[in-house]
Amino acid sequence: MKKLGLIGGIGPESTLLYYRKLVYGAQKRVGPHFFPNLAIESLNVFDIFRFCQRGDRDGLTAYLMAGIDNLIAAGSEVIALTGNTPHMVFDALQAQVQQKAKVSLVSIVEATRDAALSQNLARIGLFGTRFTMEADFFKAPFREKGMEVITPTAPEIDYIATKIADELEHGIVREETRTAFLMIANRMQSDHGIDALALGCTELPLLFDGIALPIKTLDTMDIHIEALLAASL
Repeated sequence: MKKLGLIGGIGPESTLLYYRKLVYGAQKRVGPHFFPNLAIESLNVFDIFRFCQRGDRDGLTAYLMAGIDNLIAAGSEVIALTGNTPHMVFDALQAQVQQKAKVSLVSIVEATRDAALSQNLARIGLFGTRFTMEADFFKAPFREKGMEVITPTAPEIDYIATKIADELEHGIVREETRTAFLMIANRMQSDHGIDALALGCTELPLLFDGIALPIKTLDTMDIHIEALLAASL
């Protein structure tokens, strides 16, 4: 198995889930006496947000690339960012990685797009950080394949973004937040006829853990993990 490398801490709660699911996912595929060799470079999600707020894509790229370089130095062959938002500079990171080493940088956005294609989905709602919902980096790969990505209203984006930053990034799960998110999802299905809801923040599974949602979901983290296992095994 190729050595996995994760840019974690973006945020910590989802990094824990990535680690657990990758370790036991690999064991399930290989055998009961196997655990994968894996490296984690933990960065600060709030630094990521500050780069995004300033529109400093070059600074964000340099910050992430420094972490990726550490993973490459540690022998990682398959590398992933454990968050959707930093994928806004994925192309720039991939270009630098390809110049440095024979390393695979696996995109959560492309993996989710491919999963949506395989399910013949046409209209997909998107929850995520403000930057993921308002920018085009998540939507463009879907649009290029004939799919439409629909985001919440401006006030709903404000609410979702605040709850992700102030609660979920800290591991806080509140019932009233879950209820409000579900109401937004139901409204988007009623108003826009979305076929599925993309959980475009890797902390969102914390909010919906054990909950039967009234709409099909694309859990970007689980989809990403499957792509990482496929790339490394």
